[in-house]
Amino acid sequence: MSLRLKINLIVVALTFVFAAAILTLELRSMRESVHEETAAANRVASLLLQGQAMRYAAQGTPAMMAFLQSIGRIRSNDLTLYDAQGQELYRSPPPTYKAGRDAPEWFSALVGPTPSMQSIAFSDGKLVVRANPSRAEVDAWDYMLNLGIAALVFLFVVNAMVFWLVGRAVRPFGQIVHALNQLQGGRFDVELPPLAGTEAGAIGAAFNRMVHDLQGHIETERRAVRAESQLSDSRELSRWVDKHIEAERRLIARELHDELGQSVTAMRSMALSIAARMRALDPQSEQAARLIADESSRLYDAMHGIIPRLTPLVLDNFGLAEALADLVERTQRTHAGVQVAQQVDLADAVLGADASLALYRAAQEGITNAMRHGQAARLGLTLQGGHDEVRLELVDDGAGFAPEDLHRGGHHGLRWLAERVQALGGSFEIDNVAPHGARLQVRLPVNNKETA
Repeated sequence: MSLRLKINLIVVALTFVFAAAILTLELRSMRESVHEETAAANRVASLLLQGQAMRYAAQGTPAMMAFLQSIGRIRSNDLTLYDAQGQELYRSPPPTYKAGRDAPEWFSALVGPTPSMQSIAFSDGKLVVRANPSRAEVDAWDYMLNLGIAALVFLFVVNAMVFWLVGRAVRPFGQIVHALNQLQGGRFDVELPPLAGTEAGAIGAAFNRMVHDLQGHIETERRAVRAESQLSDSRELSRWVDKHIEAERRLIARELHDELGQSVTAMRSMALSIAARMRALDPQSEQAARLIADESSRLYDAMHGIIPRLTPLVLDNFGLAEALADLVERTQRTHAGVQVAQQVDLADAVLGADASLALYRAAQEGITNAMRHGQAARLGLTLQGGHDEVRLELVDDGAGFAPEDLHRGGHHGLRWLAERVQALGGSFEIDNVAPHGARLQVRLPVNNKETA
């Protein structure tokens, strides 16, 4: 049921109650009026006829009948003359006012008075004066009909006006509902014009503000989705590039180790053989051959120093614990003044190839960063495996991180490492330790799914 129909029904009910109350009051007033008029007319007629009737009764019954016939009808009264034996001798004529019409019986029962009768007795008979309210009842009935018709016309006119006025008042709400339906259908550019009425205008203004805010939120959400999609694509591309770089590094390292390493070893062996043969024949050739052998040896050592930086072949062959031990040994060998304490306990933790490589790169990057930027002299490397995760922690006594470096997540290498760890579902943290130094901590879940 619409608001317009509800208001109209309420007005109809109130108008009907008002009209019914008015009609009830009028009906009560009419009943009292008919009662008073009929009773008064009956008393007056009885008093006037009593003296006259006694005078004519003394002259005989014929004189009495002539007197009554001359009077005719008295309003609201019926006159009946009876002889001494109770026989009816005369009855007053019927009323000429609204002759042939009577009020409905139910209406007469509502407004009619209690029957009233006066009797005037004389020697030859008696004269009965009965109250007759029929004409007053017809007048009351006609008045009630007119009043009822007027009430119906009033009811119709008032409700028609209310229906029209309420329709105008609630018309803006239809526009609001239509706009809400459009908004629900996906039209976020809908806007309401200025609406008539204080309440409708306030609702329309609030709706327009809501739409504008919604458009802003939707645009922000779209930008966020696009940015997230681009970031996701960028991360996927970064992971893809990292995997291919690692694969290329591994391939290059194996080529250096297997092919170039053997070639350099062969060159050194041949140079030493030439030097041995030329020792007595040509000292200069011997010296040149030994120079070639020395350069080949230095090239071999340099190549073996490059291979671990390209990819830890030890990791593929012997596992993460041996790879970290090799990293610590090479660090102490190349940096005589640096002390690295190592503690590794993987327990029963099972790590995939990507997780192992990420932990190794974290240790490698952390050690390099501590010595290059923090000028650390002592480092502590801890690797612990648990039921749910593996934790790698590197603590140094260097200068620590500058506040701006902590804010942006460290240098480029550390930020790249953080993205790599997060891509594997782990966490990466860096902070400073008291009194000086830095701490790097990496946590990776056990049995992490390999990323494609």
